[in-house]
Amino acid sequence: MGWKNHGIGSENPWILKPVGLPVGPWTAPLWASVSSPSQLAQEPAASQVYCERQPSRANGNINLGPSANPNARPTDFDFLKVIGKGNYGKVLLAKRKSDGTFYAVKVLQKKSILKKKEQSHIMAERSVLLKNVRHPFLVGLRYSFQTPEKLYFVLDYVNGGELFFHLQRERRFLEPRARFYAAEVASAIGYLHSLNIIYRDLKPENILLDCQGHVVLTDFGLCKEGVEPEETTSTFCGTPEYLAPEVLRKEPYDRAVDWWCLGAVLYEMLHGLPPFYSRDVSQMYENILHQPLQIPGGRTVAACDLLQALLHKDQRQRLGSKADFLEIKTHVFFSPINWDDLYHKRLTPPFNPNVAGPADLKHFDPEFTQEAVSTSIGCTPDTMASSSGASSAFLGFSYAPEDDAILDC
Repeated sequence: MGWKNHGIGSENPWILKPVGLPVGPWTAPLWASVSSPSQLAQEPAASQVYCERQPSRANGNINLGPSANPNARPTDFDFLKVIGKGNYGKVLLAKRKSDGTFYAVKVLQKKSILKKKEQSHIMAERSVLLKNVRHPFLVGLRYSFQTPEKLYFVLDYVNGGELFFHLQRERRFLEPRARFYAAEVASAIGYLHSLNIIYRDLKPENILLDCQGHVVLTDFGLCKEGVEPEETTSTFCGTPEYLAPEVLRKEPYDRAVDWWCLGAVLYEMLHGLPPFYSRDVSQMYENILHQPLQIPGGRTVAACDLLQALLHKDQRQRLGSKADFLEIKTHVFFSPINWDDLYHKRLTPPFNPNVAGPADLKHFDPEFTQEAVSTSIGCTPDTMASSSGASSAFLGFSYAPEDDAILDC
């Protein structure tokens, strides 16, 4: 969701994400045509969904080991602004009192999570976040802690805005800018794949820009861990505009679904809308499955070739299906990119968000930043998280690294 959750909620948002349709005059009529989330996609049978991820459990609880951060508490922070909202809570700009460092703190309500029986997916997101701290284009988890009522993810604060925000404002990007973002996103996806993680929810809302204009990929709630290069998974999940054909067909799929999504996002950056977009979601699914890709004029041969290769309806023939990220980075469209310089952020981003500092919120939706911050978020209960009740369902959630590094901006 980035810091923002667009669209319609669903009964099981960690299995089927809400729609992330761009908000604007060209999409407004869609909402009138959708009477319920079930029209957007159908969830598979329970056996399809829940057989694929089985974390270690004891009496239904998830235990990832002892808490490494027993002393962190909400009163360590000043919670300044709401910068995003999701199905189970909010994301807030917070300043740590001890040193003035700014963070994005994702605060989730345990009751809501337990009611939907989603604790395993929350813990899976935490697990993926812990593996991401060493990549420059993936948001980092600084630490996490819990109270009897809430979970707190303390994340890198990124205030350059969602790619969605900038696309909504500018409608489309020139090829050099789109290439830069696509390359940084591909680098992040390739890294996740090297850890046997499929991302499964790539879209402009989940791509943030930092204060310098570099990409930061966020929201790992739909990631699938433990998928070896030749293995597949089958859960029906994602966001409608970006679903790969094999997912819509409810066939087993592999990491090539992420390269389809990269193609869809690149197409949207260049043309202003996803490649098979229709206001009628059923028609959009039909387009994804059966309609040939239409590429408007004005694009280079290299760009057209890459889009055709990434948006190949046969996952076995799709670019990236064999050598994964290596196939992407060696495509002629990316020939201007020095990948080592890209990884080390030695390339100057094509767009500077021009933020004045951490308190500059001009790239966040005023719908959120103008909302009052609940005093309960920053309160430390008299009794912190114990091993009973709701807290026992999230054993091992708390985490603190040995080196609690901070961001420069």
